[in-house]
Amino acid sequence: MGRTALEVADIFRIHGPAWREAQRGHLSLAQLKVMSAIEQCRSAALGGHVLHCHGCGADEVSYNSCRNRHCPKCQAGAAQRWLEARQADLLPVEYYHVVFTLPAPIAEIAYYNKAVIYGLLFDVAAETLLTIGADPKHLGARLGITLVLHTWGSTLTHHPHVHGIVPGGGLAVDGQRWVACRPGFFLPVRVLSKLFRSAVLRRARGAR
Repeated sequence: MGRTALEVADIFRIHGPAWREAQRGHLSLAQLKVMSAIEQCRSAALGGHVLHCHGCGADEVSYNSCRNRHCPKCQAGAAQRWLEARQADLLPVEYYHVVFTLPAPIAEIAYYNKAVIYGLLFDVAAETLLTIGADPKHLGARLGITLVLHTWGSTLTHHPHVHGIVPGGGLAVDGQRWVACRPGFFLPVRVLSKLFRSAVLRRARGAR
């Protein structure tokens, strides 16, 4: 007999109460609602409906889904459709993976003002890539960028960062031709890091 797959909901049900207590004061109402929704998803807590087969007379009870956008059980199909749509957007060129991470002191502020800090992270990451990409000393082209926010690291600790998928080139300023980067090299990491850090500090000081 095969082993039953462990789900996120199972982990939340078993360890959620102790974890919520340990994180008291650091979790928003929205985060607590997400955990509750995932724990109750497709269980009797959310009610259900009965499916009846007129051919054999069998009945089957199906519990309702939580429909929360963070639920891996509910949103697996939507996530797959999103991936397929993004794959359809891909150009026949080399792509690069870039990651921008907030300094720890600023990341701490996100506990209390997520909208401002996460918005700042997206804006500055995009601004950094577009600025360095447009610089004739580096590429001299207008880039296309897909950015995705992650708020936790691989160790499941608070670690706000964005992952960027960027084609290895872009449109020339006049929009008439494709400018490709050197094979195997996108943009200088040190230059990107320096501009990103200075822009984050500047924007954070003026954030409201």
